[in-house]
Amino acid sequence: MKLKNTFVLIMTVLLVCACKTSPFTGKKTLNFVSNDQLFPMAFQQYDAFLSENNVITGTADANMVKSVGEKIAVAAERYLTALGEPGYLQDYRWEYNLVKDEAVNAWCMPGGKIVVYTGILPITQSETGLAMVMGHELAHALADHGAQRMSAAQLQQFGAVATAVAVSGQEQSKQQQIMQLYGVGSQVGGMLPFSRSHETQADEIGIVIAAIAGYNPDEAAELWKRMKAASGGQAPPQILSTHPSSDSRIANLTAKAPMARAEAAKFGVTSFK
Repeated sequence: MKLKNTFVLIMTVLLVCACKTSPFTGKKTLNFVSNDQLFPMAFQQYDAFLSENNVITGTADANMVKSVGEKIAVAAERYLTALGEPGYLQDYRWEYNLVKDEAVNAWCMPGGKIVVYTGILPITQSETGLAMVMGHELAHALADHGAQRMSAAQLQQFGAVATAVAVSGQEQSKQQQIMQLYGVGSQVGGMLPFSRSHETQADEIGIVIAAIAGYNPDEAAELWKRMKAASGGQAPPQILSTHPSSDSRIANLTAKAPMARAEAAKFGVTSFK
């Protein structure tokens, strides 16, 4: 009983103490990992990735990736300053690279290290389409989603240990059944919805930042229509996925485009690419 109480106490302390307020929502977020811990690891991993992959430089597409990245980063700085966080990006080390890979993918590591794969360019089709992708990926970094996912994984592990302790006095078959239920329940009921909420938030932050950078926010929904078409409709049910369905994203981005235009107008941006 003492051991179980200890686990409960530890988890309670972690939840109470390891929270950070999001500048985008004003709400507390789960975050056990500081930028001082996370950024050096991310920068090292990014450099290692670049050394092991074919980085394209000097082409029109590579120059476009860098140009869009720079515009998006400036827009992010302006947006965060307006939100009352002028020093929020001081530890970011922006870098934008195009990598030869047929995967339809792009990502941004904590601290502003971005990679775009060549495989996504036929779907982005234009500078504006690319801006929607890069705005979304950059938004993951701005919202500390990497640190939050790490924190959630740690909490899931603590929960598994606490569950194992709680059922330690029962028959082994019963213990295994309960642990399996915990694993499925914590994944489907916890980790996957957590991940989907991050994707939705990154969509909503990214479309605003892209609009402030001068890119037409209407393109975000059009991009996801092309993403859906390219996938051939092959996707797991939303409840079992780390991402919202394409239809959900298209509907949400369509609804958010007027808001993004209104936010951009606050910065004097009223015409878009």
